[in-house]
Amino acid sequence: MSADRLPEASSFNTSAAPLRYAFLATIRRDLTLKLRRRSELANPLVFFALIITLFPLGITPRQEVLRELAPGLLWVSALLAVLLSLDGLFRDDFEDGTLEQLLLSPQPSSLLVLAKITAHWLTTGLPLAFMAPLLGLMLALPATSFPALCATLALGSASLSLIGAIGAALTVGLKRGGVLLSLLILPLYIPVLIFGAGAVKLAIDGAVVMPYLALLGALLAAGLALAPWAATAALRLSVNG
Repeated sequence: MSADRLPEASSFNTSAAPLRYAFLATIRRDLTLKLRRRSELANPLVFFALIITLFPLGITPRQEVLRELAPGLLWVSALLAVLLSLDGLFRDDFEDGTLEQLLLSPQPSSLLVLAKITAHWLTTGLPLAFMAPLLGLMLALPATSFPALCATLALGSASLSLIGAIGAALTVGLKRGGVLLSLLILPLYIPVLIFGAGAVKLAIDGAVVMPYLALLGALLAAGLALAPWAATAALRLSVNG
């Protein structure tokens, strides 16, 4: 079976395979395709690293200033890196007809959409979370803040992928829809940005970060409950329109 296509409808039959198989098969397919396009896979990570690397050169090398600006800078850079990768979340599948197969599958379309969002997070948000502490050293972040930085970016980037999937689904049928995608979802990213950067700031000051992590977890839970269905509905409008 070619990895460029979803598994055949017979393999998605509810009587022949559990929902878990359909979910994991979709993730495996998307990860395989992304690994074949390594340049596209690396673009958000390179973008993230470049912003953090150039910022001290353009502002100041003073450690106290960099440490004060680091939480917001890291989070804004991560947000923009995730945004950079969202336009291709559904577009390739839309152009080759695979998206229609997904929507016509016997399995719940929202489950398959959630699998695609999960694959996007695994290749974008999670690497950003692991990469952030290394870049945090360049911004004079104390090592004690690294666990909170990784945790907030892991939780927050998952919410960014879920929210962004709705915008990507709405604009998938539009040429040059990247600008419209940004306008649609950037306002929805603000709560995640505030709580994520706030948690890192508290970690730098040695304060308790669990309340902010709980808020990020609540946003993620809400995204998991609503975003796959909203994105699926938006995809149906884009495909049928």
